[in-house]
Amino acid sequence: MGYRVAVIGATGAVGREILRILAERDFPIDEIAALASPRSAGKEVSFGDKKVLKIQNLETFDFKGWDIALSSPGASVSAIYSPIAAAAGCIVVDNTSHFRMEPDVPLVVPEVNPNDLKKMKRNIIANPNCSTIQMVVALKPLHDLFTIKRVVVSTYQATAGAGKKGMDELFNQTKASLVGDPIFPQHFTKQIAFNCIPHIDRFMDDGSTKEEWKMAVETRKILDPDIAVFATCVRVPVFVGHGEAITIECEQPVDLQKARQALKNAEGVILFDEREDKGYITPIEAAGEDASYVSRLRVDPTVPNGLALWCVSDNLRKGAALNTVQIAETLIALNLVHHH
Repeated sequence: MGYRVAVIGATGAVGREILRILAERDFPIDEIAALASPRSAGKEVSFGDKKVLKIQNLETFDFKGWDIALSSPGASVSAIYSPIAAAAGCIVVDNTSHFRMEPDVPLVVPEVNPNDLKKMKRNIIANPNCSTIQMVVALKPLHDLFTIKRVVVSTYQATAGAGKKGMDELFNQTKASLVGDPIFPQHFTKQIAFNCIPHIDRFMDDGSTKEEWKMAVETRKILDPDIAVFATCVRVPVFVGHGEAITIECEQPVDLQKARQALKNAEGVILFDEREDKGYITPIEAAGEDASYVSRLRVDPTVPNGLALWCVSDNLRKGAALNTVQIAETLIALNLVHHH
């Protein structure tokens, strides 16, 4: 028995990826609707190899009788339409930032805190920020072992995190700089080609950026309210795949062999850590893959009970679309979706 599933924001980078992943994973679907803004209505998007869907107008769509909505249209649009869908009895898995920190909306990474789904009150579940997701998947097995008390993370985030226009800007600027054409940053604050920009999202009063704040508050909500997180988030000239250099300080003494074993056994993690040339995973190798890859695992001797690691993941898949679909799969597995 399948479900009636609506994909909101179906023309965006994440929306298209959600459609691809639903088809790849044989999600139990009886009927699927691809929704976007009125200006996209009537356009077509592909669903799997054989099927093409006509975009329907989100603003006039009736969610009554639909079971699950996977939503990635941008925060301001979500703020309006996720509650409308939820009120019609449709469970919304929302991929935008809008609902993440609302106390009565679960913020879920299925490998880390699936049981939080049972606390759903408003028919809305939030999908965390891409950089948070891959980090907590890697931290969870280590936290279970050694109790993490502090995390310091520096991110190397792909332009795909800024959507199609971010990737286009990297492509166009790279081309321009190779032929000596002038470069005019439009989407990013400075040139992104052959450069790194320590600025993602807007600046806050304390000097951190919103992206850095998100990593801290979301990790606490998902993993443990007692963990201190300090992040520096940097946009790098990569198309897809976020890298993160993570240093953790634990309550209990760390044991490298136990840490390796725990990461090897952890759901959603692939440990690839050979101490030699090419013995680690880079963003380009993680693109198109589902896991959070962990490499460069080592003891940090500069703090008590310190560990350091390098983590990469495809920010469009695990960082967004895949996690959204996995939440929907977990809702079904926990018997939380009721057929209309």
